[in-house]
Amino acid sequence: MYDVAIIGAGPAGGSAAIFAAKAGKKTIVLDNNKSVTKRAWMENHYGAPEIAGPDLVETGIKQAKKFSAEFVETTVTSVSKTDSGVKVVTENGEYEAKHVIIASGMMTDVAEASGLATKDGTEPRIKTIFDVDAAGKTNVEGVWAAGTCAGVSMHTIITAGDGAKVAINVISELNGERYVDHDVLKA
Repeated sequence: MYDVAIIGAGPAGGSAAIFAAKAGKKTIVLDNNKSVTKRAWMENHYGAPEIAGPDLVETGIKQAKKFSAEFVETTVTSVSKTDSGVKVVTENGEYEAKHVIIASGMMTDVAEASGLATKDGTEPRIKTIFDVDAAGKTNVEGVWAAGTCAGVSMHTIITAGDGAKVAINVISELNGERYVDHDVLKA
């Protein structure tokens, strides 16, 4: 049983994985290696004067692994509420977690198979998004969404921030109190 399972390793999912794993939560990321970010070039990402999408994704994965997040390349087919959390079904097997964060970019295919509410997208070329509240919660208990699939702008800096926000909310719920992750400059 994982504390947090994250679907997608792009900027939103990778950022969520960094925060969850750094907070000591047993974290797994399930990714199909089809991130649209892997085709991007960015010169508008704070902290990186310019960076290729594949490098940004790989850097995020490396950082999350540093904090012990696990990564599995697979395609998720459904998520469902269980008595103890959420079951994630993939093409290669099943995983169970207390909470799931869907950070699947432009893809919301898993919605229909999982009973997740959707609505029309608001960004150009984004037809459907998960219907989430301000914290990132979907209509299924324990299932959250972050990034483009949750209706925020497609810009990687924004989706990464949304992934962090949703992860902080999940960690706070797991801890039973508001979680803050602030490091101090090393002397």
